Amino acid sequence: MRSCESVGGEMTRVFELFGKRWTGLIVATLLQGPVHFADLRRAIPGISERMLSDRLTQLAAAGLLVRDVHEGPPLRVAYRLTEAGAALEPALKELGRWAEKHLPDGGTCPDAFR
Repeated sequence: MRSCESVGGEMTRVFELFGKRWTGLIVATLLQGPVHFADLRRAIPGISERMLSDRLTQLAAAGLLVRDVHEGPPLRVAYRLTEAGAALEPALKELGRWAEKHLPDGGTCPDAFR
């Protein structure tokens, strides 16, 4: 019998970020293009403004998104994925297909992730 090996550093880093609630949904929403804060909040039912702000800060610190301030009036802030963030698209689409096939009663996979 083989003994378990420890989890690699790469997987640990991925799940330290994507294991947090809402992170994947935020990235998935931003795959469609730049989104203003209010529109992003509306696109993700159940997320609070504070939680969205916290997750956006974490994603920016990880180099996956950029915060663009549009001078007003009114002052508006939009978020867009960096090249590294956009590179997650194939993995997120594959996860969506997997969920559609293997998670019972999980609903349907949005067309954007097929």
